[in-house]
Amino acid sequence: MTDPTVTRHDITFDSGGDTCAAWLFLPEGVERPPVVILGHGLGATREMGLDTFAERFARAGIAALAFTYRHFGDSTGTPRQLLSIKRQLVDWDAAIAYMKTRPDVDGSRIAVWGSSFGGGHSIITASRHPELRAAIAQCPFTDGLASARALGPRETVRLLPAVAADLVAAVRGKDPALLTLAGKPGEKALMTAPDALPGYLALVPDGVQFVNKVAARVAPTITWHRPGKSAKNVAMPILFCICDHDTVTPPKETLAYAAKAPLGEVKRYDAGHFDIYLGAPFEAVVADQTEFLIRHLEA
Repeated sequence: MTDPTVTRHDITFDSGGDTCAAWLFLPEGVERPPVVILGHGLGATREMGLDTFAERFARAGIAALAFTYRHFGDSTGTPRQLLSIKRQLVDWDAAIAYMKTRPDVDGSRIAVWGSSFGGGHSIITASRHPELRAAIAQCPFTDGLASARALGPRETVRLLPAVAADLVAAVRGKDPALLTLAGKPGEKALMTAPDALPGYLALVPDGVQFVNKVAARVAPTITWHRPGKSAKNVAMPILFCICDHDTVTPPKETLAYAAKAPLGEVKRYDAGHFDIYLGAPFEAVVADQTEFLIRHLEA
């Protein structure tokens, strides 16, 4: 089919008493298209590259909803910069429920797409929603212990004072004690690989304010979070897009988890964790993902 014209709509949907801000990309001239829901990674917002994926999917005739988690960006929720795995998974549930109510898309043909930390969320969400048609996990966070080893024990220990301070702040009802998300090697941050800070900043468009901070209390929950274990319970086709030179979410563990998905498919890329959003790696991965979505959503 020829590429349809795509329109982008600013929307919000309710989640846990707050609202998630989102973009809905609709292919014009396609009656009740299927839809893919896109969620980002650790502390990121939809402005950081989700639009390029969503627009490409919409050009292929698949509506795309790209949203920002509560507590981040222009979504509501206090305190700000609070990363709660439980709440973010509720946001995914809310996004699915919302798309099922829209008359301009086919709510019976929904896929989920998550990248990095959101890739782990997409695996868990797919395991909990057997009605979904497909799922995509891009350079997914699958094993917190593996990522902690990649960060290094010394760097992990350096985070503990900030974690303790933030836990005290939570008990006292104070503003969170914040940790840097992406920093230079040797800095106190959740990601300190050489490509982490430049990779993150490369995703921030001109004019968009990105807060490179997160409430420190999330650090221990990340370490013990292993969303890859849910892969074996994903009933629908799921595509794992894995970067062979990933310094943030080690590919070895992800490949092992992907092998346990009953209908799992794997695509590997000669790229790093942050390369996949831009240039030739982006073109390669978005082509594979578009083919996968067409195959399972438009049938």
